[in-house]
Order: sequence, then C-alpha cells, then structure tokens
Amino acid sequence: MIVAICGPPGAGKTTVATRVRRRLEERDRPVRLFHSDDFSSRTYEQLAERVDEAPADAITLVDGTFYRREWQTRFRTLGTVRFVLITASLETCLERNRERADAIDEQGVHVVFREFEEPDPDLEIDTERCGPDETVDLVMAGLESWLN
Repeated sequence: MIVAICGPPGAGKTTVATRVRRRLEERDRPVRLFHSDDFSSRTYEQLAERVDEAPADAITLVDGTFYRREWQTRFRTLGTVRFVLITASLETCLERNRERADAIDEQGVHVVFREFEEPDPDLEIDTERCGPDETVDLVMAGLESWLN
C-alpha cells in the first residue's frame, strides 16, 4: 500500500510522515518513507520511480505537496494508493515555514497554497485542530482500516 501524505508546505506533512513511519516500525511493520524534499529536479517522477522499486510487502509513505492533479493521477497508477490531505491555514503554514531550518521561500508557500488542486482524499486532517499525536493516531486508524 502507498500512502501519499500531501498538503501545502508548513501544514505538517513531514512531521506526520516521520511519526507514522516510527509507529509502524515499533509495530514491526515493513515501511519505506520517501520525502519530496530529497529530490531537486523531476521530483514526482523520481518519487514514482522510488515507490515503484519499494518492496511490495512494505507500507510506502510518500511526503509531498502533490499540489498538481497530474502528480496525484500518476501516483494512483502505482497500485493501492491512499491520499492523506494534511491542511492548515495559509497563516499557519507561513509561520511554521519560518520556523524551519530548511524554510522555503515564502512566495513558494503562497504559490502552492493558491494553486493547490486538492486530491479526492481518503483522509483529511486539519493540523490546526489536531496536534501531532492525534494526527498520527488518525492516520494509523486509517491505515488499519485500509489494510483490512
């Protein structure tokens, strides 16, 4: 199963993806995690290649904005894919981005936020209403239901 954790920069995708991976590892579940930030060009093509190479028995987590519908559509062709939409207000995303050591240009946050083409999410979580632990609990509950 592939779980695409998507949303605008600063919404909390990386925090959620990293904590979900840790929780799965604690349960001895095979898991792979790929971050879009690890690729500087052809980001979604490279992510798709890596995901396609991941072991079939592993839960594959993908952390990326996926703000263009074409990227979402491409990933849906890779197998069983669930989209988890992580949201927060523009103001919150900008504030969180400023606090990051690897902050992106604020104009980039504005562009992604403005041009975001929401997927048809299997799960949507507003990280302004849910803290990190509750968000991870919701993703884990979603995973359990999708796997059964």
